[in-house]
Amino acid sequence: MFELIPFDRRGSRVSVYDPFRMFDEMERNFFGGNNHAAMTAFRTDVTDTGDAFVLDAELPGFKKEDIKIDVENDCLTISAERKLDEEEKQKNFIKRERFYGSYSRSFDVSGVNVDGIEAEYTDGILKLTMPKKVETVPASRRLEIK
Repeated sequence: MFELIPFDRRGSRVSVYDPFRMFDEMERNFFGGNNHAAMTAFRTDVTDTGDAFVLDAELPGFKKEDIKIDVENDCLTISAERKLDEEEKQKNFIKRERFYGSYSRSFDVSGVNVDGIEAEYTDGILKLTMPKKVETVPASRRLEIK
């Protein structure tokens, strides 16, 4: 059937308008080629508010219970796991595009007061407010000359 199309999606024939090219490129950009390696991370924005860092992580479709935040040795790790439930395993799918698996990302928090980190999860966005460590300035004093 694909031989009846007047252009080749692999690019071996004369280049003509390909209405499917946009969809192929979108799929490649979204999935990172033919593998799901791009799906093992998630996008984040980190902003500096002066006295704290705010990290916003995109985790759509997750329940709050599926997300874990661990801090160990100045390393903050956000992980989330989406599991396939038994009811979905029984369906006879024609095509399946939703990804199930685990996501994980780690961040250096050496400049953060880890005891003061606050987390909230709303509408698929995990927001971490991480107060900066207060720099201790060594006390200065004047020595008397004897």
